[in-house]
Amino acid sequence: MNVAVLGKSRWVRLALVLLVCILLYRIFWAGDGGGPRMQADLPPVRVATALAQDVPFFLGGMGTVEPSSDVLVTSRVDGQLWKLHFHEGQRVQAGDLLAEIDPRPFEAELAQARGNLLRDEAQLANARNDLSRYARLVKNDYVSAQQYETQRALVKQYEGTVAADKAAVQAAELQLVYSRITAPVGGRLGLRKVDLGNMVRSTDSEGLVRITEVSPCHVLFTLPENQVQLVRQALLAHEQGAPRPLVQAWDRENKARLGTGELLSMDNQIDSSTGTVKLKALFPNKDAALYPQQFVNARVLVRMLPQVVTVPTAAVQLGSQGSYVYVLDKDSKVRLRQVTPGVATNLLTVIDKGLAAGEQVVVDGLDRLRDGIAVSVAATMETPPAESVQ
Repeated sequence: MNVAVLGKSRWVRLALVLLVCILLYRIFWAGDGGGPRMQADLPPVRVATALAQDVPFFLGGMGTVEPSSDVLVTSRVDGQLWKLHFHEGQRVQAGDLLAEIDPRPFEAELAQARGNLLRDEAQLANARNDLSRYARLVKNDYVSAQQYETQRALVKQYEGTVAADKAAVQAAELQLVYSRITAPVGGRLGLRKVDLGNMVRSTDSEGLVRITEVSPCHVLFTLPENQVQLVRQALLAHEQGAPRPLVQAWDRENKARLGTGELLSMDNQIDSSTGTVKLKALFPNKDAALYPQQFVNARVLVRMLPQVVTVPTAAVQLGSQGSYVYVLDKDSKVRLRQVTPGVATNLLTVIDKGLAAGEQVVVDGLDRLRDGIAVSVAATMETPPAESVQ
C-alpha cells in the first residue's frame, strides 16, 4: 500500500513540474498572460515613410527612332566612278565632296558648247552689221524693203541660236558640276554601294551611299485614343506659353533611360484599326544613344500631380478585396489598410485614397504578416523622390 502511494505521489510531482515548465514557456516565450514576447520570434520587416510630393504624370507608349534626315546619295550623271573621298561610317557636313565621276567627257561637251556659242555670236555680229547697212540703204531705195526685212529676220534667228548656245553651255557646265558628287545634308554615312571603276548611272536605285542624321533624331510612338485629351491639353498649354511637353525614351526592358526630348506634334486623326494616335518627339541625341529604327518605350509628361501621397511600389499589395498596405502603428504592430493606388512606376506609387503622409508602411517581409501582429523593424527605407524615378 505504501509503495503504491509513493509511486502515485511521484507521478503527481512530475506532472506538477511539467505544468510549471509549460506555464513558464507560455509566459516568457509565447507571450501569453501579458508577458513579453522574445524579439527573436517577431517577424522582421523593413518600412518606409509615406511622402507628400509633386509627381510627374507620364503616359507611356511604344515607338521607334527615326533619323531627322535620311538621304540616299545618287549620281545625277552617267559615267565611271573615278575617285572616292569618304570612308564608311564617317560623319560629313552638307557640301562635303564624296566622289567624282570621270569629268573628261563633260569637259569635252562643255568645250564644244562654248565653240558653238563663239561661232554663232560671230554670225550674229555680222548679221547685225549687215542690218545696220541695209537700214541706211533702204531709206534711199538702194535696197528693197523685202531685203531689209529678210536681214532683220536673220538677225533674230541668230539671236535665238546664240541664246540656245548659251543654254547649252550652262547645261554642259552643270553636267561637269554634277560629276563631283557632294553631300546634300549633314550626317553619318552608311555602307557604300559601289567601288572605284564602277559605271554609275542616274537611274541606279541603290545609289552610292546613304546619309542619316541622328543628332537630332525623332521618336515616333503611339498612345491609346482615350489619352488623346490629356496630350491635347499639354500641347494647348504650350501654345499658351508653357514649355513643350517633355518626352523620355527608355530601352526595351524599361530599365535604362536613353534620352530626353520634347513633343513636337500629334497626328490629326486616330488610327481606327488600332485605336491609337501617333505622336512625334524631337531628341537632341548628342551621345548617339538612340539609333535609327531602334525600338524604345516612350513616356510623355502631360501634367504634374501636386503634393500627392507616395510610397514605394513594393508596399502596395493586391488582395481579393483590392489593393492594400500594412501600416505600422505606435505599438510596433501592423494594420492592414485598404488603399486606392494611382499613378505607379517600378519604384514609386501614388496613393489616391487611404493613406496619409508621414505614416509608415511595410515594404519588405510581407509574406509572414497578418492584421494586428507585432513586428520587428529591421531597417527603415527612404521613399524615393519623384524626380529620381522619371
